[in-house]
Amino acid sequence: MKNNTYRELAKVIKKSNSILIFPHINIDGDAMGSSVALCHGLRSIGKNAYILVEDEISDNLRFLDNGYVITDFDTIIRPDLNICVDCGETGRFPKRADKFFDADITMCIDHHGTSKGIADYNIIEPDAAATGELIYLLLKELKVNFDREISNSIFTAITMDTGNFQYSNTDARAHLIVADLYKYGLQANKVSINIYENNSWARIKTEALVLEKLEFLEDGKVAIGMVTRDILNKTGCKMNETEGIVKTIRGISGVEIAALIKEDGPAKTRVSLRAKANGDVARVAKLFGGGGHIKAAGCTIDEDIETAADMIKNRLIEEIRINNGNS
Repeated sequence: MKNNTYRELAKVIKKSNSILIFPHINIDGDAMGSSVALCHGLRSIGKNAYILVEDEISDNLRFLDNGYVITDFDTIIRPDLNICVDCGETGRFPKRADKFFDADITMCIDHHGTSKGIADYNIIEPDAAATGELIYLLLKELKVNFDREISNSIFTAITMDTGNFQYSNTDARAHLIVADLYKYGLQANKVSINIYENNSWARIKTEALVLEKLEFLEDGKVAIGMVTRDILNKTGCKMNETEGIVKTIRGISGVEIAALIKEDGPAKTRVSLRAKANGDVARVAKLFGGGGHIKAAGCTIDEDIETAADMIKNRLIEEIRINNGNS
């Protein structure tokens, strides 16, 4: 796959009038922040742009949407340009895959090393801390006038994909971009409150129930939590509110790999994986058709939650043994 330049992408965008943006399913802060910043930036230079999604946006990210997000595939019948953001495989937006290729031209902007480069034009930078960094560079190339809304959105993307600047992917460029965003009115405190201090009581109760039944393997190096439909029915929590629980599990002393296994249906299970110093969870996720980063990845397994949990446990045990020199 050939990576294009930001100048090449900017030229294509300038020639396009109608543009749809495709973030991945279970949209996280990087995907949402990047998509909103891009959509707002495109509209500011006269483009007819929307963010097309196929599932709900979590409550702590809704503050970013100012009329950008749509679910109606017919809002733009045949776009000039479709852009997938923070993802690079159609499996990350399965219900919109056909719509993505309906456009005259396709584009991909992503930072996952597992992305294949499915579009006509691609910028995939696995070393970037967040896709938000790439959107920042593209908007600069487009000479978009940055404002508070773009700044808040890009900050959301970067802070969430770096674990509030704590993960090992955090680098100087991430800090320098955020520093620049303050010139345009960035409200870091306001954004952080919305993201990190906006949990519902139902979500807190759900986390407590998940943590109460954590399973520890390999002398506590692997920790696995499960979100079942029974738990959600008991607490009234929505599935898209539970993603951050895996970060709590990862934060337990002695845990090197954390897994959050979520019951999405009778034969569909979503898995979120996180690692500290040891372990490549992207390698594990890839075995099940997923992907991501070395320290943060995920996948979907078409099995019931108990079967999926057993499958994941075996692979995580192998991974931690490999990294501790036991196999």
